[in-house]
Amino acid sequence: MPLEIITIPCRTDNYAFLAHDAVSGDTALIDVPEGPPILAVLAEKGWTLSHILLTHHHYDHVDGLGEVLEVHKAKVVGAAADAERLPPLDIAVKEGDEVAIGSETARVIDVSGHTLGHLAFYFEKSKAVFTADSLMALGCGRVFEGTPPQMWESLSKLAALPGDTLVYSGHEYTTNNGEFAMTIEPENPDLIARVADVAAARAAGRATVPSLMSLEHATNPFLRAGVANVQKNVGMAGAEPAEVFAEIRARKDNF
Repeated sequence: MPLEIITIPCRTDNYAFLAHDAVSGDTALIDVPEGPPILAVLAEKGWTLSHILLTHHHYDHVDGLGEVLEVHKAKVVGAAADAERLPPLDIAVKEGDEVAIGSETARVIDVSGHTLGHLAFYFEKSKAVFTADSLMALGCGRVFEGTPPQMWESLSKLAALPGDTLVYSGHEYTTNNGEFAMTIEPENPDLIARVADVAAARAAGRATVPSLMSLEHATNPFLRAGVANVQKNVGMAGAEPAEVFAEIRARKDNF
């Protein structure tokens, strides 16, 4: 049975996620932007946290941890490589490690670039990957600590997951990301349709996260750096995809 996953809006534009195994009762929280909305959903559902999976050290992904731990004595999981900057960890993990949530298992993927030590958690049976600020809906995070080639490598790992994987990213940035994507590939019919869908969803107060990996392949300019039309549009026909990615990321930084 796949995990039941709930998207929880936090702060002004963050998301946290609960992933619940109905058989065992285990419940994982992915990132903790703030405590109250997360605690409210847990109380409403009657769930008790077993694990808290931290993707990276930025304050808007860990700030609510202390408040949540006061109520739920869960095991805190995070990157061994970034343990000095993360809150105290009960379980330190690296790429290729696995974390069991009931009968489901999360595979740890190192997606450094936005930060060094940034992790994603992939639940194969549930067809879900939690990517925080690496791969985002119609975008990707700024490359604060890594390098563009490193970020491209990280995104390529995620892009290799099956197309029916749901991507649970960490922010509601999709409207702005779509506006930027249209400057890169304005003639892409899939992108045009997605931008319209995003506008309708936001007008109705609906989240645009999660998104399907297949849709990211079709519309996300940061995954499309190897596509000939994208390369042509940015004046880099035939260039290495990592170099094209760096150009697109630089444009987004100044968008």
